[in-house]
Amino acid sequence: MAANANGEPAAAFTLLQHDPDSPSLFTPESLLAAVRAERPRAHAPVPAVCVLDFDGDLTDALVAAGRATPCRAWACFHTTLYEVGVDGEVCGLIPRTIGGPYAVLVSEQLAASGAGVVLGLTSSGRVVEELPVPSVVVASAALRDEGTSFHYLPPADRVTADRTVAAALEKAVRETGLPVRQGLVWTTDAPYRETAEALRRSRAEGALAVEMQAASLFAFGAARGFPVGLAAHVTNVVGGGDDGFDKGPEDADLRLFEALCRAGLRVVGDRS
Repeated sequence: MAANANGEPAAAFTLLQHDPDSPSLFTPESLLAAVRAERPRAHAPVPAVCVLDFDGDLTDALVAAGRATPCRAWACFHTTLYEVGVDGEVCGLIPRTIGGPYAVLVSEQLAASGAGVVLGLTSSGRVVEELPVPSVVVASAALRDEGTSFHYLPPADRVTADRTVAAALEKAVRETGLPVRQGLVWTTDAPYRETAEALRRSRAEGALAVEMQAASLFAFGAARGFPVGLAAHVTNVVGGGDDGFDKGPEDADLRLFEALCRAGLRVVGDRS
């Protein structure tokens, strides 16, 4: 068994000492109440389908085009939730929720605010050589190389996605014509520590791409019984040096966002 710097067994590590069943002293509901006490907010639910735009470029473009407007019901100190019309329905969009801790913090607040499903759209790095760049990986599971998931679920190597949500996402993304695969991703909270050994290990485990949110979001969803999903837009190669980033067609992010919204609307409709 691995040991820490004091020679204690790994089970003594602080990160592994959390009881997932122990109630929290700080809740999303208390934060929402604090925001509403300081800032006027409409007392209404947020959109049923909310997408986390981890990069933020899509949100910036939709705001500039006049397609995204702030949601007056969103009570949050940290972010702006935008409302965007998709197929006649209003969906939510929040930019730059980068990393598992931030993504889950916002997802907790969305769930407490009346959202029915939270979906992540993130850029990612290719792990396996046969995966084209650009392409899309719909995450069916994630390697837990981060910290947030261990506050929600007991220690394990990986966490599985909601199968219904993942299936809906894959179907919707395929309808865009973009290359798509469903499979395992490697979630890290230290992107500048993507070492050759870590890459080799994640590839051996079967990971297709690396990103920063899936394991945390899936653990939150599993613990709370709340539907979440994630589509990883593979735009670069891990260790690719000067190869740069390739998102594909100029409208790729918009097509992916609309596909995620359609999938989310199907999931919410099926659950109602």
